[in-house]
Parts: sequence; C-alpha cells; structure tokens
Amino acid sequence: MATPLAPDRLAAALRAEGVTVVEHDGWRTHNRNHKGPFGPVRGVMIHHTVTKGTANTVRICNDGYAGLPGPLCHGVIAKDGVVHLLSAGRANHAGSGDGDVLKAVTDEKPLPVDDEADTDGNRYFYGFECENLGDGKDPWPEAQLLAIEKAAAALCRAYGWGERSVIGHLEWQPGKSDPRGFSMDAMRRRIADRLGTAPTPPTKPTPPAPSRERPPFPGRQAFRPGQSNAAVEQLGRQLVKRGFGKHYRVGPSRQWGEADRLNVQAFQRSRPELRSDADGYPGPLTWHILWS
Repeated sequence: MATPLAPDRLAAALRAEGVTVVEHDGWRTHNRNHKGPFGPVRGVMIHHTVTKGTANTVRICNDGYAGLPGPLCHGVIAKDGVVHLLSAGRANHAGSGDGDVLKAVTDEKPLPVDDEADTDGNRYFYGFECENLGDGKDPWPEAQLLAIEKAAAALCRAYGWGERSVIGHLEWQPGKSDPRGFSMDAMRRRIADRLGTAPTPPTKPTPPAPSRERPPFPGRQAFRPGQSNAAVEQLGRQLVKRGFGKHYRVGPSRQWGEADRLNVQAFQRSRPELRSDADGYPGPLTWHILWS
C-alpha cells in the first residue's frame, strides 16, 4: 500500500533530488480530500498548463477556475526549473482515465492504449503541471526538463518505483495531448538514468535556510492596508537593497502603505515571471525572487 507522503517528506524528497522548491501558502492542507480519497498512490503524471507566465500559472493551478476548483496539481514546474508546491493531497489534475493503464503503471509494464475513462486518476497519481502553452511551439528549456526528471525521480525513489511509474496525461485519458513538445518515452529514459545513480542534492540548502539569507514568507495577510509588523519593514529594506525604494520619502517602516505597494509593483514589473500579476502585493513567488 503506497501511502501519500506527508508534506514535509514530500518537500524533503524533492530537495534531496536537487529540486529547487517554493512552498506556497497553505499547501500542506490545500486539497480536494473531501471529494474522495488520495491514495494508494501508484505513480506520477506530467501535464502542460496551456498558460503563460509563472505567477499566472501558479495562481490558476492553485485556485482553479469555474467548474474545476483548485488545487489543479501537487506542483507547478516553471520554465526556470523551480517547483512550486501547491498541495500534498488529492488534486484536480488527472480526471478519469483508463484502468488498464493504471494496472500497467502499478505492475511497471508497457502501457496499453488509453481508450477508456473508467478510473479516478486523482486518487492514484501525483500530478505536476508544467508551464507551457502546449502548442508544440512553446519551448521546453533544459532547466524545466531537468526539473521534471528530478521531481519524478524523487517520488519514484521515495516509493521504490521505476521509470514506468511516470506517465503523461495523454497516456492516461483519451483525447488528451499533454505534455506536448517532448516525448514521455525520452523522459522516462532520463528518469531511469537518474534512478540508476545516487541523488545529487544541491550544494546549498534550497530554499536558503537561515533567515539571514531568505526569511520565510510570512503570508499574504501581512501586507494588507492597516497592517503593521516586522515583515513589512523587512520587505522594505530588501526592496531598497535591490534598488526599488524610490517611493519611500523617509524609509521603510513597520506600517504597510502605498509607498510599499508601489515599490513592490515596480519590482514585479521588472521581472518577466511576475509581470502578469504585478499588483504590488507580495506573494510567495515575489518574496522568493526578491531574496534570490
């Protein structure tokens, strides 16, 4: 019986494989478990998002949309190779698929054609949504492909699975095309090669731990009108350090104000992965990049 990994074990497994991880607000308890069980888990499923921009992609996968509430995956794999954790439980990513495919994954045998949709995939698969338009033209940077390889291998290593436990959405549900732009057979070969060697964790802890490098994100609620706390001043001082303090007349303080918002917005507009959601209110991704 393959029990889902506890959140800390999931994050640790990814980091041990050398994955750069961003843990988003509430991800440990953000799930669809009230709609059905998660587990026993049998494998890992790879998707593309049909979205553009990391911040926008993470927001959609976290919140979902009309008719399909989030989380839409366990992690988003951005083009820069960063994995954004959104859930450790049941997620709306796989939908109904072919029970014969599930049996092949469980037995780690070659996959049959997916010609039925009779089995609940959200129960049995971890899902990674990969930032890509899915049009066959949007590139897959090597950093992103490497992160897919590492993330899938991390889970396989945690459970003692082989590379045949990793499939694409197009191999599970009839009519799906994702991931489009690379071959799942080629990705499985990469995963097999990685599983044949010891994991290669990053040379530094990721994300950098102790607070003198990157302090933990305090939550979005810390940066709202009327809030006064140490995190606001900490944010302001880092903005000044990065050259984005022009809206301060006196300097950063503990009181959140319009100057803080404008400086954050200027920083967000300076980064392509943040521009699509540059509202001046810092989320986990803004915080992560500001201290990078």
